Formats: sequence, structure tokens, C-alpha cells
Amino acid sequence: MNTIDRSAMRRGPWWLTLLMGAVVTSCDPGDGGGGGRFMSFGTGGTGGIYYPLGGAIASRLSLADSNHQFTAEVTGGSVENVNRVANGEMDLGLSMMTTIHRAYNGGPDFPEPLSRLRLVAPVYPNRVHIVAARNSPVQSVSELRGRRVAVGSPGSGTEQVAREVLAAYDLTYDDIDVRYLSFRESSDALRDRAVDAAFFAAGYPVSAVLEVMTSRAARLLPIDREHQRILTERFSYYRDGVIPAEAYPGVEDDVPTITVMNWIVGRDDLDPSVVRLMLDILRNNRADLVRVHEIARQIDLDVLLEPTSIPFHAETERWVSEVLRRE
Repeated sequence: MNTIDRSAMRRGPWWLTLLMGAVVTSCDPGDGGGGGRFMSFGTGGTGGIYYPLGGAIASRLSLADSNHQFTAEVTGGSVENVNRVANGEMDLGLSMMTTIHRAYNGGPDFPEPLSRLRLVAPVYPNRVHIVAARNSPVQSVSELRGRRVAVGSPGSGTEQVAREVLAAYDLTYDDIDVRYLSFRESSDALRDRAVDAAFFAAGYPVSAVLEVMTSRAARLLPIDREHQRILTERFSYYRDGVIPAEAYPGVEDDVPTITVMNWIVGRDDLDPSVVRLMLDILRNNRADLVRVHEIARQIDLDVLLEPTSIPFHAETERWVSEVLRRE
């Protein structure tokens, strides 16, 4: 008999779960009854991209795998996901590479290296948006000295990126008036002229940025070629990128920036069959994921052919050799 899923409270609004088709039969970990072993997939908040995309992937996995049932969990995002995956509290999680790199090697927010973390699959790139209030005289990141700058929520992936971008311009938090604000709070602050600029690291279009750009209350600042080079040479996880023309109202030309990939992570002991099925779904069922969120169009598994400082799961390596390298 189907039972009420004890993790339902972690999933977010019931209507969004139903929309994604991610309602699954609950099983205790290791329980062989019902639809098989229960596996959890850490996503993010219900207002972001991680949750609907992760829910869509969890739904496809459950439909395709008779041995496991997957559910998307609402979480605090990247940092919580890597910690819980590494601790065995979740099986899979979405995270920005900036966070994964710090977690695997040890660093801020991670006093001990989480050495059992493994990359399972890439999803989509986050583009770094630096948004200046329309009334602000700031034309470059270098002009943020002494200004009020929203850098994201404390410990968030955006806040990590903000520190590194500012450092490329020889700025630290001591040089600016730091405001730790969520995406929604940053958007409101830009519109209310409470900050001069704000950082957003996310897949485009970012709803909070779209809102403030639509009201003509803000504009995008570029990361010029010189500072793109500094960042990509200093940190292995950054790539040159652009925010495309017409991605937002008033953006008539491509805006140069940097990108950082979002990944699905697991532990080194994650069931290889789950890893292979995940990669097959991302390769062959893209259209199903796009119906839930357009960001799925930006999934590019060729990223797996690029060098990375974090190890792949052993089954990911086999899949790359057997599938990608033979195409």
C-alpha cells in the first residue's frame, strides 16, 4: 500500500510536486518493499531553478528505475547539499562548482575536506550577473569601492563568487559597504536605490534580475576581458561567458562575464546503476526536462570531456569512455 511520504514536508508546495510528476511512493532507506529503495535528491528553495529541475530529474529516474524511488528535497542549496551528501544523509545533490571545489579540498564553510564527494553529471552554467542601480554612476566593478553592494546570502554560492570577482579587481569586503541579501532582497534594494550594485550567480534569465531590468531600475556591468582572464587563470572552475543580448529588457549587446557550472554530486559509493541512468536521462530525455524548465536546454554533457580538479564518479568515467568518446 502506498503511504504518505515522510519527506513531503521537505519537498515544497504540493501543487509544484504534482506538476513535476515527482510524487513517489515512500520507502525507508534499505527497504526492499514497495517501489524499491528510497533515494533523496537535494535541490534548493522552491523559488529557484534547482528545485523544479531536480524534481523533474527525480521523476524521470523513478519512472525508469524499478529498484529505486527518488524524491527531490527542498534544501538551502549548494552548501547544504554537499554536506548532506558527504555525510550520507542524501544520495544526490545539486551544487555550484565553487562550493564543490571548496568542499572537496577544504576551505571556507568546510573545515575538513569532503574527500568522498564525486562529480556525477553537469547540468547548466551559472552566469555571473553584476547589476548596478540605474541611478548609480558606477560603470565598472572597479568603481564599487566605497559603494553599497549586495553580495548574496551569507555562505551562498553567489557570495563566494562575489568575493572572488571583487578580489580580481583588487577589492575586498573592507573596500565596500557589504549587504548580505537574497536574490529577492537584492532586487528590491536595487529598485528602492538602497544599494548601488548587486551580485547574482544563476542561470539566465534570473527572475529577480528580470524583474528589476523590466522596471528599468538597473543595468548590467561587464567583467571585461582582462578580468575574465585573471579569474579563469586563478580559479579552474570559471569559464569566459556572456549574458546574451536581449536576455533582459534593455540589453542590446552581449555582456561579457564569467560562468561556473552547476553539477549533480554523489559519494564515491553511489550505486553505479543510478549514475549511468542519470547520464542517460540527461542525454536522451532532454525534452521531458525542458517541459518543466527551459534551463534544461543549457545542459551540455560535453563538459565531461573537459579537465576538472574534482574526480568523477567511477561510473561517470566509464560512461564518458563508452558513450561520449565514441561519438
